[in-house]
Amino acid sequence: MAKLEFPSSKYPETAQHIKEAIAAGKSPVCTIDRDGADHNRELSLKGVPTRKGKDRDEWPMALCAEGGEGADIKYISPKDNRGAGSWVGHKLDEYKDGTKVEFIVK
Repeated sequence: MAKLEFPSSKYPETAQHIKEAIAAGKSPVCTIDRDGADHNRELSLKGVPTRKGKDRDEWPMALCAEGGEGADIKYISPKDNRGAGSWVGHKLDEYKDGTKVEFIVK
């Protein structure tokens, strides 16, 4: 299993959300499923209203097979959320779909 150290100093709101979601029982492991991301996002955000000036952050992320219905949602700043999403996307580029990645918040 791959391990990914997530930098809380760069993306503090996302890191805090990941920590809280894992503490509440969500998996720290993400099985990469890029093809399922749009569907998972649709399921996880269903019934969660948008808020002006905030993004709806999901854990597990939509690109994780573990994501989707029942994901933990938190409103955070778009800058933090989108920066973190881009950072994770680049870090996971080297892994194929089906790879399990354990997130470790540093």
